[in-house]
Amino acid sequence: MWNTIDRIATQILYAITGIVLAQVLMPEDFGLIGAVAVFSAFANLFIDSGFSSALIQKKHATQTDFSTVFFFNIGVSIILYVILWFSAPLIANIFHDNRLIAISRIMFLNFIILALGMVQTAKLMRAMNAKPIVFANTAGLFISGIIALVMALKGFGAWAMVAQALALSSVKSAILWKYTTWRPSWTFSKKALSEIFKVGSGVMLTSLLNTLFLNIYSFIIGARYNLKQLGYYTQADKWSKMGITALGQIIGSSFLPVLSNMQDNRERLHRTIGKMNKFTSFIVFPAYIFLIIIAEPLFRTLFGHKWDPAILLFQLLVFRGIFTTLTVFLNNCILGVGKVKIMFYLEIIKDLCSLAAIWITLKMGITALVWGQVIVSILHYCLMAYVSGNILQYSVIRQIRDMIPYFAITVLVSIPMLLLPAIIRPDWLLLILQSATGLLLYYIINRKMNSRILKDIQKYAQSKISWR
Repeated sequence: MWNTIDRIATQILYAITGIVLAQVLMPEDFGLIGAVAVFSAFANLFIDSGFSSALIQKKHATQTDFSTVFFFNIGVSIILYVILWFSAPLIANIFHDNRLIAISRIMFLNFIILALGMVQTAKLMRAMNAKPIVFANTAGLFISGIIALVMALKGFGAWAMVAQALALSSVKSAILWKYTTWRPSWTFSKKALSEIFKVGSGVMLTSLLNTLFLNIYSFIIGARYNLKQLGYYTQADKWSKMGITALGQIIGSSFLPVLSNMQDNRERLHRTIGKMNKFTSFIVFPAYIFLIIIAEPLFRTLFGHKWDPAILLFQLLVFRGIFTTLTVFLNNCILGVGKVKIMFYLEIIKDLCSLAAIWITLKMGITALVWGQVIVSILHYCLMAYVSGNILQYSVIRQIRDMIPYFAITVLVSIPMLLLPAIIRPDWLLLILQSATGLLLYYIINRKMNSRILKDIQKYAQSKISWR
């Protein structure tokens, strides 16, 4: 529940800030931040090294384990910052814009700030106590959003987003330290680091390769084309990821602790995985497919025609997100039973396919590059479904059988949504009517078919309302 509240609050605040910034700032400004974000994504992975997931997954994590990971994260973050500080001129040369030297050197301070709160977050998630995390994220987004909006309106350009990123991480880390009782001990154990590394390294390598091939497109677009084109791609990618990342994090952070506690009880594990798959399908199919349908009126209502070149890219990336989120679910099922090496091997296969897709589509333009992402994501999910089916004894046929009802209902509901543009012209009205039609019909059909997942969600919501 708290993870869901966190994601909803985060997306609302992030969306409000993003809408205003997209109207005030230029595509080139977003391109500048997109260029720096490529390097930030990799640095954050090295700082955490997958150890947060390992701490959550480990059955009996000790104070020494947490302290060791904390000091390791801080040390790595400082080393990476120094390296990237000296690399700033090279980054500017790659993207052909000297403004990136100052922007990247300030933006990379985020590594050290974020490292301060990683173990606190892992400690809270291990205890399934997400309430302080929700408060930290919400407060951070609110304060950083105000700072960004004021700076953007005063003409600071891309620096408004730099200040937003630094303020967000600073507020989050400060609140986590204030409202958690855990403090590191002055201990560092090579043995503890080695034990955690056995799980964490697999997670890190998998995440590293995944991040590499998610961000390589931004790198190619910015270096091969220009920052304006990168700005369009960055906006499409950012808005598509708002929902995709939110659902992925809800599934990951909520499901992983539960699955880890059941890894020795196969019968209960199978029942839980089946129910989680149905829940994921119940949310993912309508959320993403409806978003693809309303993309054009959504962008034009929020941004006017300024960002029209980003609409098709956004639709393709959301479509890819269906398979990305389903893969995240299966990844967490595998991680929950401790089979992290298999995740790494599957990631290697996916990345080899990504390289092939890039090689084939590189000269065809940005749209073709994104289509390559979509096809690779579909292939990766199919392979993941087969492998996870064998590991978990949750066969592909059973997986599909659990998902089909929600996919079929979504397709059925999509038909009237697709017909509405023929009779409705104003973008804002079309957006409202398409959204209302989709959500209402999806709810009605699920209720008429006595959907067990819908009943469980309603029952849970009613119990919380009654409790309050």
